[in-house]
Amino acid sequence: MGILSNVFAAHMQGEARYSSRGRDAHPTRVKEHRVAWAAIVLPKGERASSALRTLLAVYGGAMSVSESHRVDGQVGQGFEAMRRTFDENFARRRELGGACCAYHHGEKVADLWGGVRSQRTGEPWEQDTMVIVYSATKGLAAMTLAIAHSRGWLDYDERVCTYWPEFSQQGKERITVRQLLAHQAGLYVLDEPVSRSLVADLDRLAVVLARQKPAWEPGTRQAYHGITLGFYESELLRRIDPRHRSLGQFFQEEIASPLGLDVYIRLPDVIPNSRLATITRPTWIEMLHGFPLRLAVDAMNRRSKIARALRGSELPHDDQHVYARNLEVPSGGAVGTARAIAEAYSVFASGGRELGLRPETLELLAAPAIPPARGFYDECLKGDGIQFSLGFMKSTPALPFGSPSSFGSPGAGGALGFADPAAGVGYAYVTNRMGTRLTGDPRDVALRDALYSGIRARSGPFGQRVA
Repeated sequence: MGILSNVFAAHMQGEARYSSRGRDAHPTRVKEHRVAWAAIVLPKGERASSALRTLLAVYGGAMSVSESHRVDGQVGQGFEAMRRTFDENFARRRELGGACCAYHHGEKVADLWGGVRSQRTGEPWEQDTMVIVYSATKGLAAMTLAIAHSRGWLDYDERVCTYWPEFSQQGKERITVRQLLAHQAGLYVLDEPVSRSLVADLDRLAVVLARQKPAWEPGTRQAYHGITLGFYESELLRRIDPRHRSLGQFFQEEIASPLGLDVYIRLPDVIPNSRLATITRPTWIEMLHGFPLRLAVDAMNRRSKIARALRGSELPHDDQHVYARNLEVPSGGAVGTARAIAEAYSVFASGGRELGLRPETLELLAAPAIPPARGFYDECLKGDGIQFSLGFMKSTPALPFGSPSSFGSPGAGGALGFADPAAGVGYAYVTNRMGTRLTGDPRDVALRDALYSGIRARSGPFGQRVA
């Protein structure tokens, strides 16, 4: 079943509080093509999980095709194909609004944006427009622990309870940081409801996290920690940071602000709604064509692993303010520009000097993932092929991005950010029209193909410049 990256779990993030206003088309910019199709009979009541009911409720709607679009930005010499491809995304791949940025050996070679930030109003996507990137947040969160490692605060192979003694409850005393960050701890769900009040109270959340019992012996299996991973990362960081900052605060003060990046894991009140793109979901038909049947059926069971792993995924959305403010969901709530995400990854791909990253840390990030005892089959995603390492997803045949040493994270609907240290690439793509392809969104894949074609034309076999 070729799942394996932009998975069903990721596509479900942030759906429960979705406002149907986002599906209304702007009359002068969008022409709606409605498709008639037979009714789908679903189980009712407790037999249908809230995850699947939410998915069908919010993904339903009319298909729409943009009649016009505006593309702005620049590309470097030799990367003109990226501009053409970005334009083709609107003409041929139903892009609504989005942005793409790429760095090569620290040089910005593409910075593109276009379309509309709101399907309802038709307002244009501007240079500083930001959008939620869902699980692409996980890569940004992992950057904070990489910095902690470079500062000597953290050893990836040390037990978590060394830094967080209360974590040792319920048979978790032998879990290493590496296992936790690779989704191998069996902590993909919390028994207590993941409410906004719980997430906002970090001390209370820490107690809930510490007393959670693993679903199985840690280190034996992989299960996508869709929402919980970021909470565990944040509390671990609070324990080792001398200033005891949350992950979102640490990211802002140690990565985003020093580099001048427009990306937040804790979105502040000062960001106006006018800078935020609103999400447009796929139609029912698009969803049913895109999601693997086995995973969709599994989601119908409210007790299934994937349905339970999605609890709390709606928290980053806010009906009044587009996205929640001053709330951290480090596994799926980051809001930012493609430019900011690409620049952050560019630093990681090019030596890390600006952030004080040590070569030893970067070597570990580039190294192959280490499987759990039973291999990389994912118990939540019902598939084999996804590999995680130190908080990042690794490039694999299931969803290749860059070279084998690449590390990053895709997000629901098509967003992707990654570093390719072998080629010296930092890359990001973001969009407000959610796609449904689980093995690479066609818009993003086309842009990456154009990027690497340009690199091959100007570089040696491993991305080194040719004189």
